[in-house]
Amino acid sequence: MSYQQRLNDAVAVIRGRWTIAVLATLALRETQYTDLLATINDNERRSAGDATRRPLSDRVLTDTLRRAREHDLIERRAGTGNFSSVWYRLTPKGRALLRAVRPLLEWAHEYSEEGGDAAALRKLNIGTGHPG
Repeated sequence: MSYQQRLNDAVAVIRGRWTIAVLATLALRETQYTDLLATINDNERRSAGDATRRPLSDRVLTDTLRRAREHDLIERRAGTGNFSSVWYRLTPKGRALLRAVRPLLEWAHEYSEEGGDAAALRKLNIGTGHPG
């Protein structure tokens, strides 16, 4: 397989506006679906400062989680019973991906016109091998 194809495949894994946000949130701890959705939207509201941006929807979160599971980046755990909670957590492969993406985020911060938020990168602990 060519270098270009491997790179294209890697980029395809992280495609989507919300993939990194989901993985970075799960890097902090195993999280229930509803808490994951609320945390991501709260973080987005605080950091974006742009009221016109649309929040993460249930449908998009479900699709993002499905793709992440297909790539073995996260695990899903459901309790027993009819109305049991569903929990998600990163796999070792998901943690490795976040460590690999961190230099790209730092590059984007360094060269963005707006500057970005380096403190947010540290807060997410996406460069470490364990949750915050």
